[in-house]
Amino acid sequence: MCAFHIIDLGAMQILDSRGRPTLSVTLTLAGGATGWAGVPSGASTGTKEAVELRDGDTTRYDGAGVTRAAARITGSIFHRLKGRPWHSLADVDQALIELDGTSDKSRLGGNATVGVSMATARAVASSHGQQLWEFLSPYTVRPRMPVPHFNLVSGGLHASNQLDFQEFMIAPIGAPSMAEAVRAGAEIYAVLRRNLAAAGHPTGQGDDGGLAPDFTRPREVLAALVQAIDDAGYVPARDQVAIALDPAASRFRRSDGDYQVAGERLSGLELIELYAELADDYPIWSIEDGLAEDDLEGWRRLTDRLGERLQLVGDDVFVTNPSLIGRGIAGEIANAALIKVNQVGTVTETLQAMELCRKHGYARMVSHRSGETVDDFIAELAVASGCGQIKAGAPARGERVIKYNRLLHIASQRPDLPYGLADGGGR
Repeated sequence: MCAFHIIDLGAMQILDSRGRPTLSVTLTLAGGATGWAGVPSGASTGTKEAVELRDGDTTRYDGAGVTRAAARITGSIFHRLKGRPWHSLADVDQALIELDGTSDKSRLGGNATVGVSMATARAVASSHGQQLWEFLSPYTVRPRMPVPHFNLVSGGLHASNQLDFQEFMIAPIGAPSMAEAVRAGAEIYAVLRRNLAAAGHPTGQGDDGGLAPDFTRPREVLAALVQAIDDAGYVPARDQVAIALDPAASRFRRSDGDYQVAGERLSGLELIELYAELADDYPIWSIEDGLAEDDLEGWRRLTDRLGERLQLVGDDVFVTNPSLIGRGIAGEIANAALIKVNQVGTVTETLQAMELCRKHGYARMVSHRSGETVDDFIAELAVASGCGQIKAGAPARGERVIKYNRLLHIASQRPDLPYGLADGGGR
């Protein structure tokens, strides 16, 4: 790759989809190529994620402002990056890591480093006349259109109802194309909304655009999903329109180590058996964060009990960190990893995490955050990596559908790209 020079770097505070401050970053290369990034932010976060730098001034945005992070970008980061040749995105990301000098990006802020990294990737791709997904794709991987996992019902920290499980998703695994997968998601979402309204349930939305009915038990939601899939004219089955869960179990683990689900106290083993029973009764194919991030023995038991049958996705337990994923692989924890660029703080580390998973046969699902912008970076990443899976929220709300619409555009431009789960991505 030819050397490139960064001649301008700007950052400003904008709002994410929850009305909280986040960063907009713009980077310019010599020659005029530019890149932009809108930084996502999570509500349900792992304790080992890259740390966001927030202002802490309670008189403005209740302390959640990001003007300090913006100042880091236009100050020390730009001072480090300008005036010298760079030969790759990896070189820029390594400079950010070294400049920060902490294990969790807390000096510069993971929100600052990831914004600069994403903007750099876009600018360099543009300078080479490439689509972002083409630039990001490793030479060892064939790009692929991913199966979208649409969040249809929200709970946990993402909604104001009493559901303990955080996300109930559908995945059109059996769709013949990206266009048909998106159609299935939109149609089933519309039918579910109509069914809930007819039954007298509220149909407001959670942070991810998923509906937030006044259910309290997982089985109520699962039954409603199966009914909506069927009513919309699709087949509720693991190889057709499947169901995926994100319980986000760290959020309902008690201080004594047990879990609290729908008012019932469960041991880790009892929670695992609940998942097994639900998978017996409903077309569930994937469970994310089924146990808390620090319940490693529970994770091993979960993997031993259900790992040959279901995809078990680690999110909080891995936080897109190659070292934590490596620990999980060695300990036989889970069989898949959720991938969130802002969890680890640079694009390069994200790609390293995905490559580690691929080499060891772990599936990968690229993910949005509860606080999103109209940046469609994750759609490009999902295609580039060939991972075969993405979740970007409901098929509703602009900050969510822009990801799905970008996938539709890529699929229309490149009909030769396969659609579906990556090899080894199913169970």
